[in-house]
Parts: sequence; C-alpha cells; structure tokens
Amino acid sequence: MAGLNSRLSLTLACARYDRVGPLADGRVAVEGVDLNLVPLEPEECFWRMLRFEEFDAAEMSLSSYCMLKARGDDRFVGIPAFLSRSFRHSSIYVRAGVGIESPKDLEGRRVGVPEYQMTASVWTRGMLADDHGVDLDSITWCTGGMEEPGRVERQKLITPDRVRIEPIGPESTLSGALLDGEIDALMAPRIPSAFSGGDGRVRRLFPDYAERELDYFRRTGNFPIMHLVVVRAGVAREHPWVAQSLYKALRQAKAVAIDGIHGAPALRYTMPFLLDAWERQVEVFGPDPWPYGVDANRAQLETFSRYLTEQGIVEQSAPVEELFAASTLIDSRI
Repeated sequence: MAGLNSRLSLTLACARYDRVGPLADGRVAVEGVDLNLVPLEPEECFWRMLRFEEFDAAEMSLSSYCMLKARGDDRFVGIPAFLSRSFRHSSIYVRAGVGIESPKDLEGRRVGVPEYQMTASVWTRGMLADDHGVDLDSITWCTGGMEEPGRVERQKLITPDRVRIEPIGPESTLSGALLDGEIDALMAPRIPSAFSGGDGRVRRLFPDYAERELDYFRRTGNFPIMHLVVVRAGVAREHPWVAQSLYKALRQAKAVAIDGIHGAPALRYTMPFLLDAWERQVEVFGPDPWPYGVDANRAQLETFSRYLTEQGIVEQSAPVEELFAASTLIDSRI
C-alpha cells in the first residue's frame, strides 16, 4: 500500500513572479506532486522548452504556443494560467528628430522587434492597427538581439510576401541600431539601453503611456496576455490529472499573492504608496486584476488569434478551446 502515498516529481520552469512565489516557498502545494520550480527568465525558458522540451511544465509565450497549435504540433498542452500580462503603449521607442510624432508616422519606416512572432510585438502591432489605423504592411520589421547580437526567431516563420522582415547585421543590436539610425523605432518588451542610458536621441512614442493604457483597457477590456503555462504532452497523457492539479495550485498561489499586497500589516514590496495603487487598481480591474481561465479571457484570446492571422504569422488559428487541457475549461462544483 506504500504506493498509494507516492507523489509525482514534476519540474516547472518560470520567472520569479509574486504569483508563483507561494508555490516556490511551499505555502501552496500541487496536489499529488513534489514540485521542483526552476526560476528562469522568460526568453531562456521559452527557448529551452520549445527547442529541447527540458521541463515537465513551463511558462510559454502565447504566440509561440498558438503557432504550434495552428501547425498541428501537439507536443504541449496548455493551462489557462496567464503568468505574464502587460500593456504595451510604454514599449514603443522612437529616434528623435526623424519626424515620428504619432503612430501613423511609423508607416514606411524601419521598426525593430527582437522577434516578429513574439507575443509583445503581436499585441503592439494589433493595437497600432486597431486604434490608430497604422498600415502594418508598409513597415519593414527589423529583427535581432536587443543588447546582444545574434538573436533569431525561436520558431521558423513562413509569412506572406506582404510582410517585410529583415534581420539586422550579425554584429548589431537593436538598441545600437536605434541610436545609429539603422532603424527609426523599436518595439521592445524590455527597456532598451538606448533609452535607459539617458541618450536624448531616443524617446517614447507615447510619453503619456499610463493614461493611454488605462483608456485602452476601459475601451477594449484588454489587459494583454503574454504567457501561459504548458505541460509536456507525454506527461499529460501519462498523468491526466496533472493539468488540473497544477492549474488549481497556480490559481491558489495567485490568490495568496494578491492577498499579500493589501492584507499584510507591513508593506511587502518596496513601494511607499502601494496601498493607494492597489485601491485605485481595484476601481479599474475589480478585486482580481489578473484573471486566469478561458471564460474570463475569451475575448482577449480571440483578439490575439485574429492578430496572428492578420499579421501573417499563421494562416488559421486554432479554436480557443483547443489550446487548453479539457479539464481546465470547466470547474467541478459541490
């Protein structure tokens, strides 16, 4: 009978988010699992999982995963726990003095993106097209490493001729290319050194990004999803209960993290006005600013699927329900 007490050893790779911290420190357990949590930056996590399937479960780019499913690649099973979300108005940088004052001025320009297919770029381009009428096909998308030369697309791209993608030089970086004038603008998930270093030649396209992001959310309901969690299909087949157990634990961990923001007697984060920020956030987003689950995010997932096809990344997106483990689509009731 000893086997009845055995637990599955499972490795989960993801970034160090407050919403997974309770899993790392044991405050939240995964039913039936001895969890080994491997902290990795998202770029490395995606690369190692997509190329080598090194982990039992991992944080994954929403775009990369949707591309796999659209191509019939079923190596992974999705869990609708969206570890990363981010508005992207703040992440468009332009070279000063080249006449880019509004989004429409990006048309006909050379715009840098680390990878054309990356989720942040998909959301940013979609916002520019939907909200500002930018003709995306008029832009040349220049790809490469932000601060290190040699970055390539993590998956092979097959795009229509209307999409113009051009890698920067093998020794160049996007940050340097923006300073040198090789590109006119840059869409980046990380703040480029060309901007953070205080060089006056680079500025944000939207200096008032916070107000714009709030307006965007109120109009569209989109708090852009960046990353989900995936389980290797072999693990899910051999242990069908794992997806639901991991999903439940991720939801519980997020709830513990949120409670720690406003329910603690001392500030847990190095933000003097944390309580005020939290209360203003609740006014906009409600008590759960970071919803998991398909139903709560269906409209955003469908919008993202539309962007993937409009931008030539996939010919046809997989239906939303087919992206996730069936057991995570509906909760049991007592």
